[in-house]
Amino acid sequence: MQSAMQTRSKLPDVGTTIFTVIGQLAAQHNALNLSQGAPNFMPDAALVEDVAQAMRDGHNQYAPMAGIGALREALAHKVETLYGARYDAASEVTVMASASEGLYSTISALVHPGDEVIYFEPSFDSYAPIVRLQGAQPVPIKLSLPDFRVNWDEVSAAITPKTRMIIVNTPHNPTATVFSEHDIERLKAVTRNTNILILSDEVYEHVVFDGAKHHSMACHQELAERSVVVSSFGKSYHVTGWRVGYCLAPAALMDEIRKVHQFMVFSADTPMQVAFATALAQPASYLGLSAFYQKKRDLFAHALRESRFELLPSEGSFFMLARFRGFSDESDSDFVLRLIRDAQVATIPLSAFYTDGTDSGLIRLSFSKDDATLLEGARRLCSI
Repeated sequence: MQSAMQTRSKLPDVGTTIFTVIGQLAAQHNALNLSQGAPNFMPDAALVEDVAQAMRDGHNQYAPMAGIGALREALAHKVETLYGARYDAASEVTVMASASEGLYSTISALVHPGDEVIYFEPSFDSYAPIVRLQGAQPVPIKLSLPDFRVNWDEVSAAITPKTRMIIVNTPHNPTATVFSEHDIERLKAVTRNTNILILSDEVYEHVVFDGAKHHSMACHQELAERSVVVSSFGKSYHVTGWRVGYCLAPAALMDEIRKVHQFMVFSADTPMQVAFATALAQPASYLGLSAFYQKKRDLFAHALRESRFELLPSEGSFFMLARFRGFSDESDSDFVLRLIRDAQVATIPLSAFYTDGTDSGLIRLSFSKDDATLLEGARRLCSI
């Protein structure tokens, strides 16, 4: 059907996400999908049963806008236990319909037309479009090669009177790096005596490797006072399709965020909230994630030891980067297409995580898969 009406796009240069494109190509070529951070294995059976039981018990209607009280109390307790910060469950914790909704609600509520928002590339692909939808200006700062660290001198130089927010992501998608104590101290320094807010994407908070510490903004009072922390049940419990996350923020900020949240979805799925409240009462349900995924990381890396790829360190998250420039001068996009077509393995070109398409000869691999998939994927990659 043709429309006689002209449409003015708010995002004229944005098309279908790379994840959708690669997913479709993977299905077309019957390729193993190592591109997306979505587990291909079942979640804990008890969690599934708890959701079903919540439905049978009648928890099928709208939850309170901010989330059911038991879940918010459980989250406040978890954060205090892990990070030493006490968030008021009534006014400073909100359950969201996914971490993505938390990101959108936060940016929409707190960023205004004409503001500037600093973030780091390569980055999760939603940050800049959400900022642009508010009539604000995203300001990308590239992480420094070869180790993808923040150049804090560049951050200081990029701050202007219009800077409203800095978006950080640790553990980081797609580079699998983790903020250090040095990063935290520099972040404190560049925001001290300013009105700059911090949006901290911490969806992989429980997936940190080799004994490293996750530096949540909640750990540091000076940062917590200006920060919105976003995290995800989907990532922590292998249920990305359930679309439940949460936000932590000081009451004054949270009040504004809830104003947007209530008109986007009003409340997250009720039976899932009931089940997550039960799960959080058992800290082992999330505290074992680092060891669980480190085992997968090591299995995958060991299986790739005979490949021609150079694997970069993976400090956290579900991902690792692999360099292919040692044996191919193709663009990363062309190389990924060849992998799908010839090796039947789907990955993501790192250039997709840059607004200017920077190509450094790297692809992103996900090891959030069952062991058989990882071993078969490695076998196919070793054939390249």
